[in-house]
Amino acid sequence: MTLKFSTTADAPETAATPCLVVGLYDDRTLDGSAARIDGKSGGAIQRLIDGGDATGKPGGTTLLFGPAGIAAARVLVVGLGDRRKFDAAAFHRAANDAGRALKGLPIESAVSFLTELEVPGRDLAWKLRTAALAADAQAYRYTATFKPKDAPKTPQLAAIAFAAADPTAKDDGDRALTEAAAIASGVRFAKELGNLPPNICNPGYLAAQARRLADEHAGVTVEVLEREDMAKLGMGSLLGVAQGSANPPKLIVLQWNGGGDARPYAFVGKGITFDTGGISIKPGAGMEEMKFDMCGAAGVLGAFLSAVELKLPINLVCIVPAVENMPDGNSYRPSDVLTSMSGLTIEVLNTDAEGRLILCDALTYAQKFDPQVIVDAATLTGACVVALGKHASGLMTKDDELAEQLLAAGTATHDRAWRLPLWDDYQSQLDSGFADVANIGGKYAGAITAGCFLARFVNGRRWAHLDVAGTAWDEGRKGLATGRPVPLLVQYLIDRCA
Repeated sequence: MTLKFSTTADAPETAATPCLVVGLYDDRTLDGSAARIDGKSGGAIQRLIDGGDATGKPGGTTLLFGPAGIAAARVLVVGLGDRRKFDAAAFHRAANDAGRALKGLPIESAVSFLTELEVPGRDLAWKLRTAALAADAQAYRYTATFKPKDAPKTPQLAAIAFAAADPTAKDDGDRALTEAAAIASGVRFAKELGNLPPNICNPGYLAAQARRLADEHAGVTVEVLEREDMAKLGMGSLLGVAQGSANPPKLIVLQWNGGGDARPYAFVGKGITFDTGGISIKPGAGMEEMKFDMCGAAGVLGAFLSAVELKLPINLVCIVPAVENMPDGNSYRPSDVLTSMSGLTIEVLNTDAEGRLILCDALTYAQKFDPQVIVDAATLTGACVVALGKHASGLMTKDDELAEQLLAAGTATHDRAWRLPLWDDYQSQLDSGFADVANIGGKYAGAITAGCFLARFVNGRRWAHLDVAGTAWDEGRKGLATGRPVPLLVQYLIDRCA
């Protein structure tokens, strides 16, 4: 369950809460809510500053217990960094720092006054939504595959209120928190799918979750295509990847009909529920992270859920090709030639470049709905991680307007993307002597040539590709799924309804 969000017009000193959150810049000058708390408590925050416990440096938090003169049981002082450089990114960081600290406290609720901070170019609605999403992201706990435990002995954060003293902005604030709750729900859904082990979250499980989503929400329909259905449609590329796995592939198609007769938007998500690399097998080190290779699918499913919960007045199609890539006596091989649904033949040079092989058939299938826009999301290439690291998703499209819309949505939600070129100059790297196209383009510009491969299957439609290989999960044995790009995709849809 997501946190419950609300607003409050209480003064900081009168807010009766287990924990109150205020900010402190690194110049250590008290103002706003921090100054009011300090004044009413007889200088309690100033004493923390004087003692070196509260510095205002970014990433630092200090907890004050039972200050006299105010109604809150605790005050959490969050470092904001340089006042002169405090911007949207700094606010997002501070909100996450606050959420991380609150998660470790034995409290069920809190009140945050970070939303009173001035953020250049950002209004109250943006601050409310950003702070709410950060709090929920930090409050998430993965428990699905741990031994069941007794009820926790200490309470856990379940609700948070945000300062919104301006009554004229109440409607905007309420709408912002409604959007935040829906986005947070989609993010949690995506995280849970990503974090589950592949012996649970296989193609059949993804299909079952899609059916459950349809059962629980009016206006949603679902269809799951089986291997035989895909064979009749000529999806030889997708089925080639699937043929080495004991778990049969699924093509999941969810539809939300909230827009009357309007042409739909289409989201397509790569759903490789585990990727060994196939015959071109990956090294053993780090292979456990390949359960996250379905995070593109998790992301579009989460975004679909958010759109449905918001009852957006649009039509939306969500298509997930769900497959395992396994080595087996029946696995597809390097040098195989596959025939895609589009009719294009593909020479397989590396079975570990499988995501594009399932996406190309899904992109062809998506066109039967005559969508006005197609956006695919995929943990597609390690090359994108090398290029952009873990902070930005790679965005590729030939449509400048669509690129600007997606980049703006990512900036608004701090689910940022960076545009990479999709020039035809790169297409020659995919030339093959044995088929219409090869599935890899060599050692250079791997993320871009993967995008160029997909571009061959969209027939000139408005389409964008998001490579989330670096942003969909945190690395390491304890790394968790992030839920990206749910916020970006949902904000994009919200903006289309404005």
